[in-house]
Amino acid sequence: MKRGPRSKPCTENKGGVLADSIPLSREMTFSYGEPREMQPGVRRIVANNPGPFTFKGTNTYLIGDDHVCVIDPGPDDAAHRNAILRAADGKQITHIFLTHTHRDHCDGLSALKAVTGAKTYAFDPARLTGQRGSVESSPSGSDFTDTDFWPDHPLAHGDVVKVGDWLLNALHTPGHAPDHLCFGLSHVASGETGTLISGDHVMGWSTTVVAPPEGNMGNYMRSLELLRSREDKIFLPGHGGAIRTPQRVVKAYIMHRRWRESAILDCIRDGVADIDGIVARCYPSLDASLIPAAGLSVLAHVGALVESGAVSSSGPVTMDAHFSAA
Repeated sequence: MKRGPRSKPCTENKGGVLADSIPLSREMTFSYGEPREMQPGVRRIVANNPGPFTFKGTNTYLIGDDHVCVIDPGPDDAAHRNAILRAADGKQITHIFLTHTHRDHCDGLSALKAVTGAKTYAFDPARLTGQRGSVESSPSGSDFTDTDFWPDHPLAHGDVVKVGDWLLNALHTPGHAPDHLCFGLSHVASGETGTLISGDHVMGWSTTVVAPPEGNMGNYMRSLELLRSREDKIFLPGHGGAIRTPQRVVKAYIMHRRWRESAILDCIRDGVADIDGIVARCYPSLDASLIPAAGLSVLAHVGALVESGAVSSSGPVTMDAHFSAA
């Protein structure tokens, strides 16, 4: 494996060669509670739940005119739910889709379903293996995954659901979460394609948090490669503005993760043997509130290095383990 330059510490989204290579944008035109047309038949409403991991808030998408589906109803917030119902403009909401079961995307689902009678669609929980999210593994230090949710219609990779004149193609993209789905949109009448609801897998304002044990860096990289093989024209993410150069962004994210992995491997080769030490070297100017998330991201990279055989661990790959180059 090629070693990264020792003279340049990793800096997440701040200055330096790495950040300059990622076309991040924090610009976003919106008003809370007001739908914004992203393209014909696709509207976005931003929930009023801003934060360090949600940016301006969770994006909820409404798709269709006569038959309306909602993707990611967001937090359990009456004002946001009422905004969704107003945006439907009297049309029936028949389907509710989830990109994944992190609470900032799904907590509003039960109340919206109760009002509309819509059926729910999400990745099949029966296909999941391994540990789900917990407070201990949360970047925010709080309960962040609804592990009890079960959709009316479980989805698998490649499933296609028709909603009025729209087809939604489910793409299983684990990494950020094991149940993460992106949705490719196709308009039946016009034949228009090229729009992808990218959830939290790819966002334009920040890199995606991959926090073990639920997050898996190997899976995340494979899911990025899946999106790189497509020819989408626009990504509509779970947080932040539309991504209008999606292939450029996906390639940059792959480069970013490979560069990060190389820098972490350099740390381990230099004898920096634990997660705290690697974080201190790779994120020298990171805000203290984001250090736990950085530690989990490093842990995800180290897990992938152990999986590939490049690194050995003193035991299970945890925050307390010690690592050495294989």
